[in-house]
Amino acid sequence: MAEKPEDLNLPTAVVGRLIKEVLPEGINISKEARAAISKSASVFVLYATSCANVLAMKHKRKTLTAHDVLDAMDEMEFESFIEPLKEGLEVFKREQKGKKDAAELKRKQKESEKKVREEGEVVNEEEQTETTTTTTTTTTTTTPLAENNKTAEVEETEQVNDEAMETEN
Repeated sequence: MAEKPEDLNLPTAVVGRLIKEVLPEGINISKEARAAISKSASVFVLYATSCANVLAMKHKRKTLTAHDVLDAMDEMEFESFIEPLKEGLEVFKREQKGKKDAAELKRKQKESEKKVREEGEVVNEEEQTETTTTTTTTTTTTTPLAENNKTAEVEETEQVNDEAMETEN
C-alpha cells in the first residue's frame, strides 16, 4: 500500500502526454489545470478500482478481471464508457494473442534450428567416424632368400589415418 497519498497519483508526464494528444494544436494548458486533471484522473482510477474490487470480493475472488471493471463502470453510472472499454479490451486481447503467437513461432523456429544443428552434428560425427577409421592394407611381396634360394612371403602392414583423425586429437 502507498505510504503517502501523493504516491497514488498518476505520473504527471503520462497525464501531460495524454492531454497534449487530446487537445488541438496551439492550445496551451496551465500548470494548475494539468495538476487538477492529473488529480481527477487519479481519483477516478482509485474509485473504479475500489468498485471493481468490491464486485470481485462478492464473487469470492481476490483477482480483479476486466468483467469486474466493466461492471464497476455500470455501477458508477459511466455506462457510456462501457462500449469503448470493451472495444479497447478486444484490441488489447488481439495484440496479446499476436505477441503470444509470434513468441510461439519464434520458439518453434529456435527448436527447429537447434534440432537441425544437432542432426548436422550427429551426421558430422558419423562422417568423422567413417573417415577416422584406420585403413589397413596388406601387401605380399616375394623376395629371394640367399641361404637356400627359397622365396619367403613378407607381409607389410600399413596404417593410414585420415586428416580428420589428426584434427580430432
